[in-house]
Amino acid sequence: MRRRLPRRFSIRTAAVAGGLVLTATLAATASATASAAPEPPPPPSRAAAAQGAERTHEVEYFTRPGGHPRHTEVPAATPERLARADRPLSAPEAAADGDVNAVIQTGPVADKLDVVVIGDGYTAAQQDDFHADVRSKWAQMSAVEPYASYKELFNVWSVDAVSNQSGVSGDPGKDVVKDTALKSYFWCDDIERLLCVDTDKVESYAAKAPDADLVVVLSNSTKYGGAGYTLTSQIGYDGIATASSDHPDSDQVAVHETGHSLGKLADEYFYDEYGTYTGAEPDESNASKLSAAQLTAQKKKWYRWIGQTSPDGGTVGAYEGGRYYPKGINRPTDNSIMRTLGREFNLPGREAMIAGFYRYASALGSTTGTDTALKRDAAIKITLPASATVKWSVDGTEVTDARGKKSVTPASLGIAADGRSHTVTATATDNTTAVKDPALRKLLTDSRTWKVTA
Repeated sequence: MRRRLPRRFSIRTAAVAGGLVLTATLAATASATASAAPEPPPPPSRAAAAQGAERTHEVEYFTRPGGHPRHTEVPAATPERLARADRPLSAPEAAADGDVNAVIQTGPVADKLDVVVIGDGYTAAQQDDFHADVRSKWAQMSAVEPYASYKELFNVWSVDAVSNQSGVSGDPGKDVVKDTALKSYFWCDDIERLLCVDTDKVESYAAKAPDADLVVVLSNSTKYGGAGYTLTSQIGYDGIATASSDHPDSDQVAVHETGHSLGKLADEYFYDEYGTYTGAEPDESNASKLSAAQLTAQKKKWYRWIGQTSPDGGTVGAYEGGRYYPKGINRPTDNSIMRTLGREFNLPGREAMIAGFYRYASALGSTTGTDTALKRDAAIKITLPASATVKWSVDGTEVTDARGKKSVTPASLGIAADGRSHTVTATATDNTTAVKDPALRKLLTDSRTWKVTA
């Protein structure tokens, strides 16, 4: 069944006392590091200085494909020059607004990680275009490992946010203003490629979908841009990723952001002006003050992967620079997607992402309910990731001939019409080699039991 971690922190807090620890092995260090002196925050942004005490969000943005990200703070409220363009939806438009559609449904929400995609800048007549864009963007995102190996763990939902006008404010020029449902706009904080949204409006639409675990906003534009919002929502998802719908590289923005929200990974890039890190050992699993030799000797963090060839290129070790600091802190590889867009997750990053998947999803999913007793001829169907295997047992004894099957009946498992009650249990285990941490491997097994009346 779904395993959720307590939501005690936001997905990351830039340079202020990092995010959650990846695995149970590292979790014990959280209480010790939480009391450490806070690190210096990023340089104040123009928006933060101008807005004073007004509610703001920290965002991460990307100025070009393949570039290193930057951070700033932006007002939570929609700029007044955009709000002035508002007009009410017509009755037919309002009727379609907020419709929820299952784009990909691999199983019940309790068993799966539910991705919610909300469109902005799509009129009522363009919702079919939005649905096509959702499928296209998810295909791009899920082609990246470890998403590609775990497609069976995800449901994808679209929420129709009907806009009065097509397009996005700030596209193509700074002075362009569009009346859209989520008020997405380029030139946020006077940065052209920073694509901001009204997060309260996003929350109201995300709440319409079933149990949102991950939220992506697709803004109807061909212009490169996006953002990652650091926030913890009231309905349970961590953070928001924004991306332009029709730029071929915008999926990389969303994938990088899920490294924070799902993988609890730190950024692996740095700013020269930050100097040398002198704080406590970071919480995040991909940042450490320790050298490769020290990680190995102390059996800390990514020590199990040291010396192995990583999919992002090179060998796993301890490379100086990360978590915004050029000195005093190390990252596992030279250039993963947590440092530069267009790259792969490194080996420790893939393990972290899989841990994130299993915080929400289960190795075993099934649409066959366990609330009522089944008959001998009832079909029991399950889903599991490609790297998982399943065993079936009747009354506690394995039926070896059924090993690996995704659809069975009690009769096919040997239950006779004997008038007695029996139990059928399926146990799935993910045998992936992308996970080395024994504490995490315990989360990669799940089971389900059905009662059978013969």
